[in-house]
Amino acid sequence: MTLSSRIETDYIAAYKAKDSLRLGVLRLLKTAVKNLQVEKMRPLTEDEVLEVVIRQTKQRQDSIEQYTAAGRQDLADTEAAELEILKDYMPAQIGEDELAALVEKTIADLGVSGMQDMGKVMNAIMADYKGRVDGKALSGMVRTKLQAQSS
Repeated sequence: MTLSSRIETDYIAAYKAKDSLRLGVLRLLKTAVKNLQVEKMRPLTEDEVLEVVIRQTKQRQDSIEQYTAAGRQDLADTEAAELEILKDYMPAQIGEDELAALVEKTIADLGVSGMQDMGKVMNAIMADYKGRVDGKALSGMVRTKLQAQSS
């Protein structure tokens, strides 16, 4: 089952179950997918639909941070609940240990020597593991490994 059809099926199920939170999240997700499809004037690929899900997930994470900083825990909790629903449509995330091993291997394979090559490492990993790696966590780990290597 494709990601698009899964979203559609879950949307109908949420509608029938009167699950207003899930229905609202899936409605926004469907709209974002449809907007991109109209913009590109062709059906979307699975990767493009996944990009929309990733973008929606990042928006929720940013909103949670902003609401928490502003002292609006009620809104942060709502965004967190929406984020959990969106995570159902994301591929399984790579664990921290596996990510550390992946960073080490990529650094060795590319033969990078310092911080100036951080972009090469990031691009290589993100290209192969799109949607499965958190960019902030990866960036921090690559930075730490390269700084330790150059010291």
